[in-house]
Amino acid sequence: MLPAVLQNFSQLHDYATAVLNECGGTFEFKGPRFANLDMVCTCDPSNIHHIMSKNFPNYPKGPEFRKMFDILGDGIFNSDSELWELHRKTTMALMNHAKFHKVLERTVWDKIENGLLPVLDYLIQKGNAIDLQEIFQRFTFDSTCKLVLDYDPCSLSIDLPYIPCEKAFTDTAKALLHRHILPESLWKLEKWLGIAQEKKLAKAWEAFDQFIYPCIPLVKDQESNGTKLQDDVDFSLLTGFLKAYKGKSDSRDFMRDTLLSLIFAGRDTTSTTLTWFFWLIASNPLVEIKILEEIETKLHVKETKQDRFFNAEESRKLVYLHGALCETLRLYPPVALEHKSPIRPDILPSGHHIPKNTRIILVLYSTGRMERIWGKDCLEFKPERWISEHGGIKHEPSFKFPAFNAGPRTCIGKEMSFVQMKMVVATIILNYHVQVVESHSVSPSDSIIIQMKHGLKVRLSKRHA
Repeated sequence: MLPAVLQNFSQLHDYATAVLNECGGTFEFKGPRFANLDMVCTCDPSNIHHIMSKNFPNYPKGPEFRKMFDILGDGIFNSDSELWELHRKTTMALMNHAKFHKVLERTVWDKIENGLLPVLDYLIQKGNAIDLQEIFQRFTFDSTCKLVLDYDPCSLSIDLPYIPCEKAFTDTAKALLHRHILPESLWKLEKWLGIAQEKKLAKAWEAFDQFIYPCIPLVKDQESNGTKLQDDVDFSLLTGFLKAYKGKSDSRDFMRDTLLSLIFAGRDTTSTTLTWFFWLIASNPLVEIKILEEIETKLHVKETKQDRFFNAEESRKLVYLHGALCETLRLYPPVALEHKSPIRPDILPSGHHIPKNTRIILVLYSTGRMERIWGKDCLEFKPERWISEHGGIKHEPSFKFPAFNAGPRTCIGKEMSFVQMKMVVATIILNYHVQVVESHSVSPSDSIIIQMKHGLKVRLSKRHA
């Protein structure tokens, strides 16, 4: 079966969706005998629920996942058992801190006011087409670094400076998908020779280390000087992590892995969703009008006649916008697939017998595109499907809508990402009209992150004009 995959590699996600659709949602892939590529691919919600929730202890990340994602070290994405519980408990405690949301709001609004708006206005004056995907990647990279490292690299500035670490995330995501397709012996050979995707991954690893390691001693110095968290100005995720993990063996490397995982999640997931969102509303102008009307009405923008800075609590009023973001995540979940492997033999709800250590790929991209799951209109962009009869957000089970993972490993940054996305969307829609450049090709990239292969080229015009 490998030749068919290689032939369709440039459109792998849609090819996998077509195959799964014909096979009832689960497909047993057989590769060359010597390549150790046999795997079970599934987008069936009952299987996802079984693997991620009901039989969760039988499906750890495992050594094979860690081998493929070695660049993330001992971070939360690679860890299992006690280490994973420590990561999750520590991160949740910091994100539930009373001062965290104030820091989040201030960080995002500051980046919007001093980064996003000036850059967009400058690019409009230049008259050039704008790659919104790059703008959003720089925005989320800066804001996440400020949150996690207490350092703003200012990649989103008028001259759009080249910062190796910021670009390294895209190369990393592509190389990791490559590792899922190639035999392990082949990508390890590429790694040893320093060629192809492995060469890019090695450079990305170096860029991450050079960027993150210097940020760690800065807070250690502050801590040794007796810095206290007395108010929200002093609250810092990095200081919190350093205190929580103080004394852990190889703490500097452990902190690097912890922080890199958080930046990876914050930069790529949010920027990818925002990119697809603006392409979808540009293709559905009636949806854009409804979102604009909701923002103006619920946030009283027309009455104040000025830029409206709202908080996390006020963002919950934007129900239709929330539905549009969920619909974007259904069609284009940022993380295309999940990798699992059982430690004991199992039988999936679909009836497939799974020997121990079998590689299972949960194809999350395909789950939102199955007619048997979402109905005949599954490929249509309809925010209304997320609105309940009473006008609130309709809940869908996470195994049917796995954009934020499911079960015990459900994304702990879900609420934070919605707040950030609503702030960015409201600002852009209130200030600009977005039009995709004619003949611009739009398709998912060959990566574990569903970015746009050629970016999103748009022309912006001032809303008030």
